[in-house]
Amino acid sequence: MPLIGFMSSRSPSESASVVTALRQGLDEAGFAEGRNVAIAFRWAEGRYHELPKLAAELVELRVAVLFAAGGTPAARAAKEATSAIPVVFSAAPDPVGFGFVASLHRPGGNITGMATLTSELGAKSVEVVKDLLPKASVIGYLLNPSNPSAEAEAEGGRAAARVLGVELRFLPARTERELDVIFSALTGQRVDALVVSPDPFFDSRRDRLVALAEQLAIPAKYGWREYVVAGGLMSYGTNLPDSYRRAGVYVGRILRGEKPAELPVMQPDKFELVLNAKTAKALGIEISPRLFERADEVIE
Repeated sequence: MPLIGFMSSRSPSESASVVTALRQGLDEAGFAEGRNVAIAFRWAEGRYHELPKLAAELVELRVAVLFAAGGTPAARAAKEATSAIPVVFSAAPDPVGFGFVASLHRPGGNITGMATLTSELGAKSVEVVKDLLPKASVIGYLLNPSNPSAEAEAEGGRAAARVLGVELRFLPARTERELDVIFSALTGQRVDALVVSPDPFFDSRRDRLVALAEQLAIPAKYGWREYVVAGGLMSYGTNLPDSYRRAGVYVGRILRGEKPAELPVMQPDKFELVLNAKTAKALGIEISPRLFERADEVIE
């Protein structure tokens, strides 16, 4: 029975839906955990410095495929850990720019997977906040400087802010303490809204971030639908479970003998706008009919 190594930047407590989606993708490729494949899980829970150790552990287990979940930090650790074992990454921005693959169409090495469009997401995040809150003039942007993708996302946000005439204040946080300091100071900064980067460290603290935004009564935009289901105001981004499902199909195809070098890096084909009408009402925000029509989902 082949063994899949699953390594994630995130935490198991908030990753149930994406793990289920990965298993669905494997099933589509003809593999079921416990029947004809096994999975060894390793979780960094937002502590990126632990990823190289987790990757090394899975390489020592001689896994048939190494699945690196949770963006650029996990993909980089997997890439550096092995040049022989096939690697499939999920939600990694700019895999060509970071040197993971030679090109999107022909990766050329032992690694392939699902890419995301980080700079475009940074710009769109500012745009959708302005659409929801036309009078917003100052937007805070929570970023994790430990994530190599943060700068590309920030540049996209800056470009959109210049066009819209909005002041963008970047709020760097890579630890629990830095999060506490930022949210303690937010009320004094007169920020009209907050964008939370789709970063695995933040994802691992999803419920806490939603609760902090609620306590401060600050409108917040997130990267994934799961935040809105947890009570967040809005999200705009890719369908994360679908990304994992498609990556799971790739893992199955590699187990059947296909080579990562010949499997094109996939890109998201849909971005979703999700709104929480109950949270908007609690914040005194009236969602325009135009935005309601644009939304892919409205949670009542």
